[in-house]
Formats: sequence, C-alpha cells, structure tokens
Amino acid sequence: MVRPLPARGRVPAALAVLTAGLMTFHGAVPNTPGRVGSLLESFLPWLGAAVVPLFLYGLLRRTPATLVALLLPVAVWTHLFGDLLLPPDAAGPRELVVVQHNVADDNPDPAGTARALAGTGADLIALEELVPDALPVYERALAARYPHHVVRGTVGLWSRYPLSGARTVDIKPADLTGPWSRGLRAVAAAPHGEVAVYVAHLPSVRIGPRGLASARRDESAGLLGRAVAAEPLDRVVLLGDLNGTADDRGLDPLTSRLGVARRGFAPSFPAGLPVVRIDQVMARSATVAHVRALPATGSDHLPVAARVALH
Repeated sequence: MVRPLPARGRVPAALAVLTAGLMTFHGAVPNTPGRVGSLLESFLPWLGAAVVPLFLYGLLRRTPATLVALLLPVAVWTHLFGDLLLPPDAAGPRELVVVQHNVADDNPDPAGTARALAGTGADLIALEELVPDALPVYERALAARYPHHVVRGTVGLWSRYPLSGARTVDIKPADLTGPWSRGLRAVAAAPHGEVAVYVAHLPSVRIGPRGLASARRDESAGLLGRAVAAEPLDRVVLLGDLNGTADDRGLDPLTSRLGVARRGFAPSFPAGLPVVRIDQVMARSATVAHVRALPATGSDHLPVAARVALH
C-alpha cells in the first residue's frame, strides 16, 4: 500500500513544485493587471532562492518528500541559468570589448567616473544620462584613448575606431512632450568589419501599488526593436540602460532579434546592492560571450563590460 505524503511535507513540496512551474512557465503568467508577468520575469533568477528555506525546512523537519521535490526547481534553475555561472570561453581573435554605463545625471564625480571607464581598455564605451554640465568632462577625460565619439541628446558613444553614419534613433513614447532624445546609431569601423552600434536609454519603470508601471518602457522597446530590424548592416551591437532584464517580456522586441550574454550574471542596479542587470549588451551576427559588472563609480548603476565575438 502506498503511504500518503505526511501532512507537514505537503505544503513545502507543493511550494517547490510551484517554484519550478513559475520558472518554467513564466510566460503564461498574465501581464494584466499591473504587468505582473514582467514583474515576475524581472526577478526570475531569484526564484531559485526559495530552495534555501524549503531545504532547511525539509532537513530540520525530516521530510524526505520535501527534499525530493526540491530537485525539480533546482533542475529547472540549472537549465535556465546554469550556463551563466560557467567561466568565460577563451578570447577569440575577432572580439570587441564593450562597456555600458548609465553615469547618472547627478553623479558627483564625473571626472573620476570617466577615468575609471577609460582605464577599462574597452573598444567601445556607451554612456547614458549625459547632462550638459558633465558632458565636457567626459569628452576631455576620454579623448586620448577614444578619439572618436558621437552624442545625441543624453546618450553617447566613444570608440577607438572611426565612427560614421551617426544619427538619432527616435524611441520617444508618444505621450511625452518636449525635448527627449535617448537613442543613437553609428557605424564603428572595427578591424574585422563594420558594426552598427546602437546606444539607448529606455524609460524608467516603477513598482507601485498597481504593479509594474512599464508602458512607456515597453513602447520605447518596440520602437527600438523596429529600428534594429530595419538596420541594413548584418552586425549589430546594442548597448544601453534598457530598464529591464533579458527575461522581461517587455524587451521581447529586442531579445527576439538580438542575442544576449551566454556567460555572467553581472547585476548592475542598484549600485549599492545590485540585484538585477538592467544595463544590457545584445548583438546580432555576433555573440555576447561574457558579461561582468565593474567596480562602482559615482553612479547609481554599476558599469557593465562584455566581450562580443564577431561572426
């Protein structure tokens, strides 16, 4: 006769199965009301943390069923995110090193931030929240190592290689009035061929009583996605503060067209206790081989560095 599951093991076992189900079928969670689906996906890797208290409960209360049930969320988490924990592959001959950083419009030390970025040795540096008072500071500090740069509105791109075809990319939500320019595109003449580089800063999202307020971010992502889809060059690298994680369905217009990092978690926000990476590096006809967070600057974001292997 099959013995029923002890009562004290049913709830934690059910929670383990629920955790695995949410990670596996997060796309089935509706986004209304309050864009709860996007909110879940923003913190999707952190669902794995539920395993820790459930494991301790199963261990202390001696409920083998709970411990067995926990194998399911562990397996799902490993399948979804385990590759990000693997060490990076060896650098190849056709790689670019890129840095993405929201430098913050209230950064108290733009000069120090610029020096730290220049010291990364990156090929390309993308910056957001460039305000008029601080822009000359970045231009002076980066000029020696990055002789080529373009700025459109509050976003900019610095490059070791010549830039051409620079233009503004209109990602402004329809309900905004007044000046608002947060997207640019330029072509970098990299040693192994031209690369179309996009720099973008999508609108902020807020978490409130009604859930995740991301309508403007989602609209802007759609506009940026259409611009990338229309890009005539095969190779595309997108750098930006996208105010969303790669798992967030609000960024589907981008993640459906561009590849994301294969290695590295690199949480970038908030800088004091980073829990999510909303600073993204994505690519087409190229592979984002590895991404990592850099030491803090005067910003509320951490800089993010990535290796991009060109195809």
